[in-house]
Amino acid sequence: MTDTVANALSGAPSSSRWLRSALGFDFGTQRIGVAYGLLPDVALSSSARPLCVLKAADGVPDWERIAKLIRQWQPDCMVVGLPYNLDGSDGQLLPRAVKFGHRLHGRFNLPVYGMDERLSSRAAIEEVTAAGKSKAKIKAIDDVAAKIILETWFQEIARGIRR
Repeated sequence: MTDTVANALSGAPSSSRWLRSALGFDFGTQRIGVAYGLLPDVALSSSARPLCVLKAADGVPDWERIAKLIRQWQPDCMVVGLPYNLDGSDGQLLPRAVKFGHRLHGRFNLPVYGMDERLSSRAAIEEVTAAGKSKAKIKAIDDVAAKIILETWFQEIARGIRR
């Protein structure tokens, strides 16, 4: 990962005491999955749920729709999935996902964190098929992938809280 991208979105906050909720995003050029979750407490586990899949035009979402989601769910922060290759090298969409994260922060003035999203789409397909949908009927799993990204980020925070 380039230094610029590495420093662009941090993986976890230095302190999560003031954070209680988050919106998660699975960035794509045609679709952007969105999930909402509550951050873990020392004694409780975290929870996240898929919300919706937004259409995007070459990676540009309907910003008003995102603004409505932020007003409705009132997150303390946002988490954007960072698409790395399986070997850990930068994925082709990584710079665009980082740019999307910067735009989220600039437009809504909330902290935005990045989370490695390797294998989140595969895990989303497994989760959806386990729930009874056939692979042929799955049109968009981006919201479920956003949920998995958010849950993974929560796990990272929980590890930090318990250290």
